[in-house]
Amino acid sequence: MKNRINLLNLIFNGRLIHIPAAGVQPQSGRIGGNRILIMLTSILNHYDSSWRGDITQGASGWNNTTRFIEGAEGRGVLRIYETHRDIDKIRFEHAVLASLARDKLDFRTPVPVPALTGDTIVQLDDGSGRYACLFNYIDGIRPESVGFRAGYSFGEAAGSLSVALSRLVVAPSPAYRPYYELSHSYPACSPESVGQFCSAVPEPFHGLEGPLRGIGEVYREVIRELEGLERLPQQLVHGDLNASNLLVDAGNPEGVTALLDFEFCTRDLRAMEPAVILPGLLVDDPDNGMEAAVQFCRGFSSRVRLTRDEIRAIPVLMKLRNVDVFLHFMTRYDEGTDGPEVLREQIPAIYAELARLERDRTAVEALLERYLCLV
Repeated sequence: MKNRINLLNLIFNGRLIHIPAAGVQPQSGRIGGNRILIMLTSILNHYDSSWRGDITQGASGWNNTTRFIEGAEGRGVLRIYETHRDIDKIRFEHAVLASLARDKLDFRTPVPVPALTGDTIVQLDDGSGRYACLFNYIDGIRPESVGFRAGYSFGEAAGSLSVALSRLVVAPSPAYRPYYELSHSYPACSPESVGQFCSAVPEPFHGLEGPLRGIGEVYREVIRELEGLERLPQQLVHGDLNASNLLVDAGNPEGVTALLDFEFCTRDLRAMEPAVILPGLLVDDPDNGMEAAVQFCRGFSSRVRLTRDEIRAIPVLMKLRNVDVFLHFMTRYDEGTDGPEVLREQIPAIYAELARLERDRTAVEALLERYLCLV
């Protein structure tokens, strides 16, 4: 492997950079690029030298930064956790992934790579308190959300995962609360403060009064419906499955090859899994979303059937998911994690999804009853 510093390019432009061998320090000049190189070199120095190689920018979400590694002996995915400094959350995620890796599933799940210490978590040396980890690369491509063709296979995979998670017993306790425990998950978002935000719209969100009023109405509805949900069947759930957290076969886009991103896995209502997935299928493709939802339910029901009480709860659970997303980004705004532009982007998207769910409610209830309900 060549230890050439002059291969460095700014990674934020999505271009290639090269990680030098341990102990080699970047030369002076190009301060921003060198700062990035130092950070990435520091992380990869915690791993076997075979992981030091070319790195390209990956698709990063709201919560993490992702980079792809081209090491001497294979490919990897480097993740830096950006929005929390809680190692217990990561330990629980990795414990779940380790257990799933021993299960004989028809699809792949991420496998953390141990560092030289044997631990799968590395703390950055930049004083930020952030953590990083490395996963083995999984072949596949992200599916297109419009014209989504993997509905049935996605349902099968999600159902199989639900069964596997129902059997899992891991030593650490889940770090995240169930969706229905909104007051614990977002203690600063009281009904009064949320109602005030949605009715007396702050100046940075002027022009969004209609969507915020609609979100506030759904929030109040969901709060009224929370009582009793805790009596429904519970188990570990992924909690964030959608088209961006799965891979399909490049040669067969109808087949799911992997389910990704278990960061928010926790103990929750079993019915939350389809309740999280279905709104995305319906909204991402307005023309074909219902067919994708039907195919998903057919695939899911080949692995799991739900009780009638769970079926009745799913419409409100789908709204609960949207309310949770709103409170998540509202909290990030209030705490200064994001500027107002991030929440401004989320508000109309959340409102559009809630409007679609209301429009399709009768059809969704019918397909849930037809495909997912225990007879």
